[in-house]
Amino acid sequence: MSSGICRHTLPHPLRTADTTARPELRLLFVWLGNRCGCPRIAVASLKSYMNGTGPNIEIFKPFGDAFEVMKKILFQPFDIKKWLVIGFAAWLANLGSGGGGGFNFPYNEREDTHKLNETIGQIPQPILVTSVCILSAFVLLLIVVVAWLRARGRFIFVDCIVRNRAAIAEPWKEFRKEGNSLFLFSLVVVLTLIGLAIVGTFALALPLIIRGSSSQPGPGLLIAFSLFLICLVSLVFIFAVVTQLMVPMMYRQRCRARHAFAQVVDLVASHPGPILLYVLFLLLLGVAMVVISCAVVCATCCIAAIPYVGTVILLPIPVTLGAFSLLFLRQFGPDYDVWGGIIPPEFLPVLMPPPSPPVNQAG
Repeated sequence: MSSGICRHTLPHPLRTADTTARPELRLLFVWLGNRCGCPRIAVASLKSYMNGTGPNIEIFKPFGDAFEVMKKILFQPFDIKKWLVIGFAAWLANLGSGGGGGFNFPYNEREDTHKLNETIGQIPQPILVTSVCILSAFVLLLIVVVAWLRARGRFIFVDCIVRNRAAIAEPWKEFRKEGNSLFLFSLVVVLTLIGLAIVGTFALALPLIIRGSSSQPGPGLLIAFSLFLICLVSLVFIFAVVTQLMVPMMYRQRCRARHAFAQVVDLVASHPGPILLYVLFLLLLGVAMVVISCAVVCATCCIAAIPYVGTVILLPIPVTLGAFSLLFLRQFGPDYDVWGGIIPPEFLPVLMPPPSPPVNQAG
């Protein structure tokens, strides 16, 4: 089996359902199958397309279920060792993406800047240039390492939630290929966005460069630059949302990042309304999380602002949000259900739907 093959047990949708009603879906299935070795999308999802009806996608119920899952993971029973391990996984999954407090202390900015300029002026130019190059290379390497650890950590954190276990080494090894694939995919996207930012900024600044230093940007240029900045920020936000949806798909299907990306695009195109509501609700939860985090930081005298320590203290928040994303996504079919076939017994009351009432048959 090649490294890019998805390991599935569900039947092939193209063998069990007719896709002539949506030929573009058939082309997508065939393309995904040729690329990742597993050309199926969920049978239930495909049938919903054919019948013109989709699954009943909810927002608040998955969040309520996520809260129950969080309680079972962290409080039923309470285990401090489990908190520390899952807290490390959550911290690793969000490494470099925010968190920690930043505090401003009073200082004389003009005096400090003057002293810094004097110190730099006393350094010989060859040594200064070499030091700047070495420092820049070190910072760039550090950013790449942090991004790699974050990509690997996201699968560890998902595994901790799905299997209700406090483990680092096992999921680190098990999802090595998926984590590395997500890292390389993210690296290519980030470099592309940086390239677009450089090219766009240069194109907008080119008229000023041609006119010389005495020229001033006009209203049209300022509006164009503002629109370009808004587009760039929107692309970054879209990439963050897409990546969040890709990780559960890669976890469930054990496929590469580019195949998960193709499925996310198809999912968003097929269900734009539920995905939009999901994103808006996530933004609302993010605001609430920031408010709660600030309150906890103040209540603990900034102890919660320490990296990892704050994650452990606030662990119910990332676990609830992580479980919410997984529970929301599983509504779209078995291909998106990370608990497919591996539901822990303690999760059964939450994850398994109640039995349907018996239907009385005449005669």
